[in-house]
Amino acid sequence: MSAPPPQLSLSQPPRALLCSATSTVTCHLLQAQTCHCSVQTHSVRGLANVIWTWHFEAHPSSTTGVRTRQSPALLGLLLHHTDSRKSLTVEQGAMKVESLPALTDNYMYLVIDDDTKEAAIVDPVQPQKVVETVRKHGVKLTTVLTTHHHWDHAGGNEKLVKLEPGLKVYGGDDRIGALTHKVTHLSTLQVGSLSVKCLSTPCHTSGHICYLVSKPGSSEPPAVFTGDTLFVAGCGKFYEGTADEMYKAMLEVLGRLPPDTRVYCGHEYTVHNLKFARHVEPANTAIQEKLAWAKEKHSLGEPTVPSTIAEEFTYNPFMRVREKTVQQHVGETDPVTTMRAIRKEKDHFKVPRD
Repeated sequence: MSAPPPQLSLSQPPRALLCSATSTVTCHLLQAQTCHCSVQTHSVRGLANVIWTWHFEAHPSSTTGVRTRQSPALLGLLLHHTDSRKSLTVEQGAMKVESLPALTDNYMYLVIDDDTKEAAIVDPVQPQKVVETVRKHGVKLTTVLTTHHHWDHAGGNEKLVKLEPGLKVYGGDDRIGALTHKVTHLSTLQVGSLSVKCLSTPCHTSGHICYLVSKPGSSEPPAVFTGDTLFVAGCGKFYEGTADEMYKAMLEVLGRLPPDTRVYCGHEYTVHNLKFARHVEPANTAIQEKLAWAKEKHSLGEPTVPSTIAEEFTYNPFMRVREKTVQQHVGETDPVTTMRAIRKEKDHFKVPRD
């Protein structure tokens, strides 16, 4: 018989450890469904100093499935873990971007147009935190930009539109909750005076959209919000796509953006990604330097975003699949087959401690 959920004392935020192994687990506690998911172990001290351990998997499911079946106590563990992570505000001329830590390693992003005081939120999985941040800045939230339908990105949409009626919710997939405007490749929209271009990047999910945000006439670099397609030094798993699709997304869509474009990704995976990149190219000094920097940031609880497109070409193995050093690592000569091979290797990579 399984034990009842513990009554949690949250005076001290629980710590979460991301295991490097991938396991087959049963999803959502009450749902008889299996999938291949990265397992996260969460331990927290309950009553009588009993240590309870939960195993949580980030299943690529519909928002509805997770919202109705996920354990509230377990979700609470994820929400409180963000206490140790710091936000960061980057000013890009008239555009301001605040990275908001969410869940265990997610990022939400508040994008503010300083000229009109209008704002958009990218992947608002923690709606109350979004509302509080909007009030702090004294801006009007008008827009939700959803990169894809997975619950840890779209799971807060329906609550947020109740808290802030009248929001426009954009996305490229009918599985996205509270969707009001479905977009396709090169669709455009406005957030105040900011221009937003939608970039279709199917692979992690079939309807994945990245959002390129710029201020017309500004000399400041644009910002691209890449969800689970492009990470700092990595890319998302190929849940609903192929190596050819990820190659096109990384090299032919995102890779052709201006080199100084700032990259805001959906998760804080940078240290682990760079350790894999170091494994692929041990002589690459750009990887070594970025890893040392990322470790320092991680130890301080500070974000490693944003990077730039130009930087990614120096240390991200999934954007370097045309480089001989990366191809030689997997014994391939074609960039698409190299993409497939290194993604497979990354899926089973055991992250070293150092």
